[in-house]
Amino acid sequence: MTISGLGPHGERAAPPERIALLSDDLARARAARFRVAIVLHTMTSDWAKQQIAGIIATFSDCDIAVIEVVDCAFAPEAQISALDRLRAEKPDAIISIPVANSTVAEAHRRVSQTGIRLLLLDNVPTGLLPGSDYVALVSADNFGLGTIAASFLAERLAQGATVGVLSYHSEFFATNEREIAFDKWMRKNRPDLRVSVRKFDSIQTAGQDALALVSDQPELAGLFVVWDTPAMEAVKALARAGYHLPVATVDLGREAAIDLASDGMICGIGAQQPYLQGIAVAQTCVLALLGKQTPDWVALPGLAVSSDNVVESFQKVWRKQAPREVLISAKLVKDIG
Repeated sequence: MTISGLGPHGERAAPPERIALLSDDLARARAARFRVAIVLHTMTSDWAKQQIAGIIATFSDCDIAVIEVVDCAFAPEAQISALDRLRAEKPDAIISIPVANSTVAEAHRRVSQTGIRLLLLDNVPTGLLPGSDYVALVSADNFGLGTIAASFLAERLAQGATVGVLSYHSEFFATNEREIAFDKWMRKNRPDLRVSVRKFDSIQTAGQDALALVSDQPELAGLFVVWDTPAMEAVKALARAGYHLPVATVDLGREAAIDLASDGMICGIGAQQPYLQGIAVAQTCVLALLGKQTPDWVALPGLAVSSDNVVESFQKVWRKQAPREVLISAKLVKDIG
């Protein structure tokens, strides 16, 4: 999928090839013995573990020491505290996945003001500028992911139908880009459709919000949810209430893969590749540490996942054999109990 969106400040995205490390880069990095810290919003999800694995593997090749990996458990105060504490340890760089926007912006800015190179993964706190407040942002091509989801859902919608969007109630660059792309694709390719948006505040409320959206508009013919965990909450809530309508989403978690493979409500997925995101942010970090010019924004293309390629895509995203329940749902093995 072609990258067609813009970064948080209108930047043109650079493809991963722009940050590939040369043999000379590796040799210089190994000689320098750089020290880097990582501050994440969570370390408990498979998603975060894949990102960390990609970062660690790249730094290991460069003999870069990871002095600490901090799990902030989605708490802004914990991330602010971690960033301020790590500044005192004076690593050469810090890689951060910001928990929130405005509440953590100043803590990130303090990092860059001390001369520590700051690289962001997935999101940019409101008010921070590339080049002055941080080196670069690395993310998926979220515009492309929203476009993938729109095209999958549109295939299931009749002329003049109403489609719902379950949107995240936050200034979060990644999900905002997906929603913008979804709306833009629909306006260009299916102007006959009416789009109705409802926002959810947390994963815990996503099912209730989806049910309220469909209850208020029983004519709703399809639903787009901005990532897979709330999408599955929506699927479960709607199924319990007796509704069955196609749902498109982003990210290929286990539950979403099973539902898609079994011809459930999920009709198509735009999937990120978190391990490759980890590699990309680590490579960008190495180039910055070596004093090389880096792009403000690096975006990795997403995968278009349908019921036909869900097993192959799952294994590509998660770098492991698809679980038995996905294989059973895809009818690749028999369910023998």
